[in-house]
Amino acid sequence: MFNSVNTNVGAMIALQNLNATNAELSLAQNRINTGKKVATAKDNGAIWAIAQGQRADIGALNAVKQSLDRGVAAVDVALAAGESISDLLLQMKEKALAATDASLSSSARAALDEDFTALRDQITQVTDNAVFNGVNLLETGATGFQALANAEGTSTLTVPAEVLALGSTNVTVTSTQAIATASAATAALSSVNASIANVSGALARLGTKSKALGTHVTFVGKLMDSLEAGVGNLVDADLAKESARLQALQTKQQLGVQALGIANQAPQLLTQLFGR
Repeated sequence: MFNSVNTNVGAMIALQNLNATNAELSLAQNRINTGKKVATAKDNGAIWAIAQGQRADIGALNAVKQSLDRGVAAVDVALAAGESISDLLLQMKEKALAATDASLSSSARAALDEDFTALRDQITQVTDNAVFNGVNLLETGATGFQALANAEGTSTLTVPAEVLALGSTNVTVTSTQAIATASAATAALSSVNASIANVSGALARLGTKSKALGTHVTFVGKLMDSLEAGVGNLVDADLAKESARLQALQTKQQLGVQALGIANQAPQLLTQLFGR
């Protein structure tokens, strides 16, 4: 290496090394600040693209989970209402059975008929109010509910309606059913017995669908957790490692500054060659 006051090769090398150290130091500080080793596409384009794709799936699965949660809530509301209807039918059976007694006085029969009618009308109130987020699985004309089942939106879980309104397939008691006479009470008792059996079957089917929805909610939650863990493995920084690296780079930076200072002093030593 020749000596020159115009070109200081040592200073250039020291500056290059110092700039490289500063760049590594900036990278380490950025990783510590963000907690990520891949925060932008500039850091690692391929890994960032993969992580973005997984984040999109996580967002889609969150929408699936929300849809499933709404389905679970709608079915649970229907189950609660259906259980109330079943209880009402049990009470109606008691009234209808009592009214089949031909020896009842007219006043006693009228009281039983009034109770039966009140219980009958309450079924309508229950079915009309079994609504969650606009979904009613029990009212006349109900079409059921479809919940999203996958992130692509190509699969759904369907919950069919179980109509429990008066005069329906399940509740054969009509809106005008009464027990004002012994014969009417006998007919009503038959309808109530059939309705009790039908409602029990409908509630069993709803219970099965509720369990299926709940199981899928659990699966989707686990899948989201796995995807989030995978994204973390791809982009998250090891902060303990970065902290140690930061201290090493800070020391290296200080040494680089000293080395540059020494290199900058080299041309001044040439003046001694011309001294006397």
